[in-house]
Amino acid sequence: MDFSRPNTAKQINSTPDSPHHRHMWIITGPAGCGKSTIAAYLAKELSLPYIEGDDYHSESNKAKMASNIPLTDNDRWDWLIGLREAAVARLTPSRKSAMKPHDGIVVTCSALKRKYRDVMRIAAYNDHSTLVHFIYLRLDEETLMQRISNRQGHYMKSTMVRSQMAALEEPDVEEQGRDVREVDCGASLTEVQKKVLRTVREALAEDV
Repeated sequence: MDFSRPNTAKQINSTPDSPHHRHMWIITGPAGCGKSTIAAYLAKELSLPYIEGDDYHSESNKAKMASNIPLTDNDRWDWLIGLREAAVARLTPSRKSAMKPHDGIVVTCSALKRKYRDVMRIAAYNDHSTLVHFIYLRLDEETLMQRISNRQGHYMKSTMVRSQMAALEEPDVEEQGRDVREVDCGASLTEVQKKVLRTVREALAEDV
């Protein structure tokens, strides 16, 4: 499937007969960038359901990551497909009202490579009332390592950050001009939350 032709997230799905869309907000980035914290905040502010991507990893995937074994593409396909289908199933009904002009869901997913993001984009191709947006939380490797080292009780270890950064394919100009919005998350949590919320509201304002 060719994902290169549409220029914007809106162009992927919009038709004259579907003025109201459901929005899938996928919070992406390597371990330690703050995906879960930001996603929970965004879901609360927008009164949307929230899906934690890590919950959809198989036990074997979790065991590999806990043992500092990087996941392969084959390890990720079923996870990505399952996460996408779960998100589609949880999308709030597309019923526009004065109180709630936009519907959708917030999802966390590392989406390290473009082809992983393409798997999630299929949700938009399958349903023209759905728009998929990626909010890429960008942060340097040193800060990511420090954050993971300070995290307690999580299967993801700090050594896995290096493998994730090695695998990372940051969204290029073409992706950022289509459905990816980048947010630098090196500031305080409050500032990052405000930036993400502002970014999302700007995108929603474009969907008129």
